[in-house]
Amino acid sequence: MKDLHILLVEDNEGDIILTREALREVTAVKDISVVRDGREAIHFLFKTGTHENAQVPDLVLLDINLPKVDGKEVLKTIKQDPALRSLPVIVLTTSASEKDILEAYTHYANCYITKPVDYSSFMKVIQSMESFWMKTAQLPNS
Repeated sequence: MKDLHILLVEDNEGDIILTREALREVTAVKDISVVRDGREAIHFLFKTGTHENAQVPDLVLLDINLPKVDGKEVLKTIKQDPALRSLPVIVLTTSASEKDILEAYTHYANCYITKPVDYSSFMKVIQSMESFWMKTAQLPNS
């Protein structure tokens, strides 16, 4: 199993801390980059602005409800770009809205996960995600 670089696109500081802590327990994750809004995510992925030296991640964890540019638009931008469209994007969000779920899959999200509110359930989600996406699934080389 290769070391992974994950881009976490999340604006909630508590969720950033919780997700980083959970991912640090996953040995396959070598690097976690965090951006806090959709515009910054686009700059990171396209290596523009202050992110010109950013490493393309192996996997993106994307919140839907983001400031500046929402997660749906970030997803659409990723999947419309020939160089990035094969990048796996997991939507990890508090929204359980059927409209959000449908829109995410319409724009080629690889997975949609609604964040559980309690710590124990959240850890189970991260462990399941780690088991599938980081141990079972074959990810493209970035």
